[in-house]
Amino acid sequence: MADKWLVTSALPYANGPIHFGHVVGAYLPADIFVRHMRLCGEDIVYICGTDEHGVAITIAAEQAGHSPREHVDKYHKVIREIFDKFRIEFDNFSRTTWPPHYEISKRFFLDLYEKGHISEKETEQFYCDACKRFLADRYIIGVCPKCGFEPARGDECSKCGAWLDPSQLIGPRCRVCGASPQKRLTRHYYLRLQDFSESLKKWLAAKTDWKENVKSFIANMIEEGLEERPITRDIEWGIPVPLPNTEGKVLYVWFDAPIGYISASVEWSQKIGQPDRWKDYWLDPETHLIHFIGKDNIPFHCVVWPAMLMGQKTKYVLPENVPANEFLNLEGRPFSKGDNWYIHLDDFFDKYPADTIRYTLCANMPEGRDADFKWKDFQTRTNSELADIYGNLVNRALRFIESYRDSRIPAAGPLQDIDKAFLDKIIESPVKVKGFIRGYEFRKALFEIMELARAGNKYIDDKQPWRTRKDDPADCSTTLYLSSRLIAIMAYISWPFMPDTAARIWKMLGMRGELRDLRWDKIGDLKLENDQPLGKVEVLFTKIEDETIEAEIRKLKADIGAEKDKEIKNLEPLVENVISYDQFRGMDLRVGKVKVAEAVKKAKKLLRLDVDIGHETRQIVAGIAEYYSPEKMIGKNIIVVANLAPRKLMGLESKGMLLAATLGEKLTLVTVEEDIPPGTRIS
Repeated sequence: MADKWLVTSALPYANGPIHFGHVVGAYLPADIFVRHMRLCGEDIVYICGTDEHGVAITIAAEQAGHSPREHVDKYHKVIREIFDKFRIEFDNFSRTTWPPHYEISKRFFLDLYEKGHISEKETEQFYCDACKRFLADRYIIGVCPKCGFEPARGDECSKCGAWLDPSQLIGPRCRVCGASPQKRLTRHYYLRLQDFSESLKKWLAAKTDWKENVKSFIANMIEEGLEERPITRDIEWGIPVPLPNTEGKVLYVWFDAPIGYISASVEWSQKIGQPDRWKDYWLDPETHLIHFIGKDNIPFHCVVWPAMLMGQKTKYVLPENVPANEFLNLEGRPFSKGDNWYIHLDDFFDKYPADTIRYTLCANMPEGRDADFKWKDFQTRTNSELADIYGNLVNRALRFIESYRDSRIPAAGPLQDIDKAFLDKIIESPVKVKGFIRGYEFRKALFEIMELARAGNKYIDDKQPWRTRKDDPADCSTTLYLSSRLIAIMAYISWPFMPDTAARIWKMLGMRGELRDLRWDKIGDLKLENDQPLGKVEVLFTKIEDETIEAEIRKLKADIGAEKDKEIKNLEPLVENVISYDQFRGMDLRVGKVKVAEAVKKAKKLLRLDVDIGHETRQIVAGIAEYYSPEKMIGKNIIVVANLAPRKLMGLESKGMLLAATLGEKLTLVTVEEDIPPGTRIS
């Protein structure tokens, strides 16, 4: 009996289109894996869906003038269509607004609550006065306290991967309006992750075949000590907390999102007319549960989600493997729709076949470290590998048969040593590719397929059928038969990677039945019929011209240039009057460390600061209260104009001015490293 496999990909957030980085991180590797497993005859189900709750949805919907429901409906459809264009095939693509998902999520919460793994407490959370809302941690940005990256999010740093709390950020500000949020008291519910530390350690210790980057990341998190994490939010859009007196509070989006794997499985069972079928996977401890994700989701899938499962009264299967990929950049920079640094996928698929991008992304998959998508590389992969090696093998062999053997694949004659060695290569390739795919080494698997194509081209070059056609017809027949057999097997093992191309080759060869109906472990024994007629032979890949790629690069740079132009238009004009060098030297700029900071009564914009400038401590009154809270100012190393004439503000003498950068309504203080002593002169 075949093993049961349950495969998921991280639920894409229904707040905009996905891009190549998302696809190569969680969806393409999963699709390749699942297609391969289906060819092996495994009992496998592939589940996904859109993640549709959270404050980011409400904010984006407000900005677009839509309701949250209208917003997620739109992007659920957009994302699904992108997956279709990529040929990503799910057994079910659900959504977390499917009504039964609400009840399943509430049950998850209540089980944890009733078993004592959820605590309630009153805490201070950031509230944006300008936006009139509590801010979810992802909508608070600032400087990462671990690596200094800016802008780090309030839940994690996208550069170093540190798991953060918003209060840890240096200089936190609202991601929407740029204002400095203030802390307010509110009551929330917390998942006691520390309750699961030992269970998680034991579970992780058994994962000897995990990617090292995943396992070491989680081991370090657990070793540093797990703490309780908030799992509720003060917003209306989401799954209501299933307890009395919790109006206006919903489950945190990252709490309910992974539960979507279960609810999507329930929906799948209902769709196939077997309502309890999902239990055969989720409740069987022998099920292989595999989560494909990007590295930014590692903490949630390898700590939070397993803890949630461990805390249930129902005994769900735990993840067997979480083969997380690193990040994919675009021409050396992170994908960013906000900066217009991304590829418009509708435009892309109007020009290029899906298999060319599937191939390029897989060949450059960020399995162990970050990778980069470059337009020139895409052109090289298409032209030099797909067209000149893979496509050339198919075209030259089948065109020869078409021209000189009446479009019929001849039977093989006696095998020479070169033929036997070639046959061994044909038979061993599916075994090697299978091993790489099962080990989540998709780049190596694809390389092995291309090595098979290279071997096919070399074999034809060495055997020279154009010569033996007249000199040794039997040997020519052997060459053409074995080349055709290689092409058939190459197409078959290519199907997980390039499904459209594989299906086209299958038809060209005149193969009977569906490719996907054959079994992987038997494909090495595949025999072709005597005088098997070919189908219509076509060119598989069209080369991409230099001018086309240069136009793509120009467009990408023009898009980001247009975004930059928008920023420049918001800049204040340069000051026209020129000052002398002596006038500039007359400014005494000093490093100052803020010792005390407090709000000025009856002055909404002012803070009173006691600033150590080395020689003395000065009182400075600054109009920064809308951007920086008093507690966040204490300890900052700022730049002070120390020889500015004193002036009174709200009856308080201010002896100096702080340097800050302003753009529109945003203000950011100019600061220096913490180890520079107060009083140091800036020159």
